[in-house]
Amino acid sequence: MRVVITGGSGFLGSHLCERFLKDRHEVVCLDNFVTGTPHNTEHLLEHPGFTRIECDVSHELPVEGTVDAVLHFASPASPVGYLRLPLETLRAGSAATFNCADLARQHSARLLVASTSEVYGDPLEHPQSESYWGNVNSIGPRSVYDEAKRFAESVVMAYHRKHEVDTRIVRIFNTFGPRMQVDDGRSLPTFCWQALRDEPITVFGDGSQTRSFCYVSDLVEGICRLLESDEHLPVNLGNPNEISIRDLVEEIVELTGSRSAIEYQDLPQDDPKIRCPDITRARELLSWEPRVDRREGLRRVIEYFRGELARR
Repeated sequence: MRVVITGGSGFLGSHLCERFLKDRHEVVCLDNFVTGTPHNTEHLLEHPGFTRIECDVSHELPVEGTVDAVLHFASPASPVGYLRLPLETLRAGSAATFNCADLARQHSARLLVASTSEVYGDPLEHPQSESYWGNVNSIGPRSVYDEAKRFAESVVMAYHRKHEVDTRIVRIFNTFGPRMQVDDGRSLPTFCWQALRDEPITVFGDGSQTRSFCYVSDLVEGICRLLESDEHLPVNLGNPNEISIRDLVEEIVELTGSRSAIEYQDLPQDDPKIRCPDITRARELLSWEPRVDRREGLRRVIEYFRGELARR
């Protein structure tokens, strides 16, 4: 296949580029490097099947030639990113999604759009299944991200129903691995970075809120299986092994051998208290579930951050 990946130099996008090239597909990576970084795909530039184009996909997708699949992963995805770039985040979910859908329609290509567990908001259902409609604040500070993703899902389903575009929607839960940015405000890379530097570890609230963390290679496998499936409705991908933020910090301190103490801060507005995927549909439809346990994934990502610390 010839695969177009928007946000292809971001954390997830760069791993997807690698995977599709490994599977002997051609990859066209589109990114404006607002939150992604050229370094993430620098090692792919010499690959004969890889093309990287710097552009804003909210304006256009300057892709020539055949297209077999479009994967839309262009969007700020961390609190630091989408709070700093609120309008760009909204355009990534709206105008860019229309552009991706139009490109897929033009080429009769498959379209897979990255949604998020944030569409469930601060959930009243636990764990969260795809049938849950969410508990969201459409005017809160986080709404620029979750409402952009909810709108993107609506666009995808409208193109599927009206124009019979072959669409997929993946709802991604917390994912971690190499190439995460240490300063993007997400809990796991922040904790790892602070622990490695023996700095106070900043925990919002009392640390009792829960998350579940999926290693990036598992997520990429699930995305590939979803793309190859015939499922048009949203599918959760994530690791249902839930942990409290306080316990996660203790695990990271143990694995790093850190001398860091915990520093508690006020919980941000609309920050979800619980977050855990119901992956029943992914198991049944895709025969998929995570294989890398959290501690092993943490060991891998901590080594990555050690390298980043040494580079700086």
